[in-house]
Amino acid sequence: MAKKSACNQQSNDKITKSSLLFSILLNIGITVAQIIGGLISGSLSLLSDALHNFSDVLSLTVSFFANRLSKKEASIEKTFGFKRAEIMAAFINSFSLIVIAVILIIEGIKRFKTPQQIDTSVVIVLSLIAIFGNGLSVLLLKKDSKLNMNMRSAYLHLVTDLMASLAVLLGGLLMKFYSIFWIDSILTFIIAIYLIIMGYDLLKKSFKILMLYTPDDIEVKQIVSIVNELPNVKSLHHIHIWQLNEDETHLEAHIDFNSNIKVSEFGEILYTIEVILQEKFKINHVTLQPEYENKDNKDIIVQD
Repeated sequence: MAKKSACNQQSNDKITKSSLLFSILLNIGITVAQIIGGLISGSLSLLSDALHNFSDVLSLTVSFFANRLSKKEASIEKTFGFKRAEIMAAFINSFSLIVIAVILIIEGIKRFKTPQQIDTSVVIVLSLIAIFGNGLSVLLLKKDSKLNMNMRSAYLHLVTDLMASLAVLLGGLLMKFYSIFWIDSILTFIIAIYLIIMGYDLLKKSFKILMLYTPDDIEVKQIVSIVNELPNVKSLHHIHIWQLNEDETHLEAHIDFNSNIKVSEFGEILYTIEVILQEKFKINHVTLQPEYENKDNKDIIVQD
């Protein structure tokens, strides 16, 4: 059964890598076409979409290598391996989304003040190509986006770019048939705001993991209350709870006992605590330091 599970995992990894590689190559082609088309047509929204597509190329590349790194085994020098590589990728990708959005807003405001004539035929054709390419990439990565934060960040890049391309197409049609050239700047601004909204949530989540925040859904005081009710347990204190990545949540703490118990008794209590923390809080790595009549700080949170 374990062998079958391992084979399935390897198969999923190959599919993920293939999907990422195909999406990278597809977005490189779209980016080059949009940059050339944006310069020829004079469309800022098309150039902004090209810039966003280029950020997709970078984010997908980062995600691809992060995905590969995260599978490497731990070593003496790297006892956790590269398990945080995908969290780092998610942070970089989400931060890049926000930076790009700010640049687009600045350029959009400048262009709004001085609208320019735009070759709408080029805008419409290239936005249709981008919609097809990004739509295909979104479909390829939709399933993988549920795997972890890294793949979700790559998927979000592609979804936002699909939305941006749809907006550029709409703008191109309005400019072609109604000569509303200021719509180019408005659409650029809307795309940018959407990028900020999408990027901020992922940036916040990845930042919290990198900074070793306690996961939002875990109540530390509730854990202390439950553990302290166990037989012979006097105090659970000096607690640290953090996520190594999206799959691993760690807890380390000191546990004070009412009597000088045997090591075998501590092993039984530890097992009970591990089961409770796994079932109630999804904490899957527990390290406890047993104590008896130790004069250390008994606060729940202690600054090391």
